[in-house]
Amino acid sequence: MGSGVEIRAAKPEEFAAVGDLTVDVYVGEGHVKAESPYVAELADTATRAASAEILVAVRDGAVIGSLTLARPGTEFADIARPGELEFRMLAVSKRARGLGVGSGLLQRVIEIGRAEGFEAVVLTTMPTMQDARRIYDRAGFVHVPERDWKTMAGRPLTVMRLPLS
Repeated sequence: MGSGVEIRAAKPEEFAAVGDLTVDVYVGEGHVKAESPYVAELADTATRAASAEILVAVRDGAVIGSLTLARPGTEFADIARPGELEFRMLAVSKRARGLGVGSGLLQRVIEIGRAEGFEAVVLTTMPTMQDARRIYDRAGFVHVPERDWKTMAGRPLTVMRLPLS
């Protein structure tokens, strides 16, 4: 990936920046209401990192993108079935959009999934997340409507899956 962006596992000293970025994107762009209990989960990177893997995109020392990678059966795997690697909470800073940050993070997830022998990568997205949806569509993810679900507040969620074979 060009433009001086490094994609790697997050360091503990970056957890606050990851939480801030994730909340900024999810709440700031209207995907999650500020009063939602989910905001605390989005902000708490340290708790996520205890049972999931946090990937970051960093440029010039600043976190400009992140996501949470959850293996099936772990605390942060909402939808992963056996043989599926799930990622959640993809967030890319507004100022870094168009640099390939989201695609780069997604590509790293796919590489990890293949290296660890997973059959597929799965994700949940929201109808409002149109930028992310374009990235997923380009990467070959397909909508799996029978697995769609709703938030506790009743907002519809879309499940997408990419077979790795």
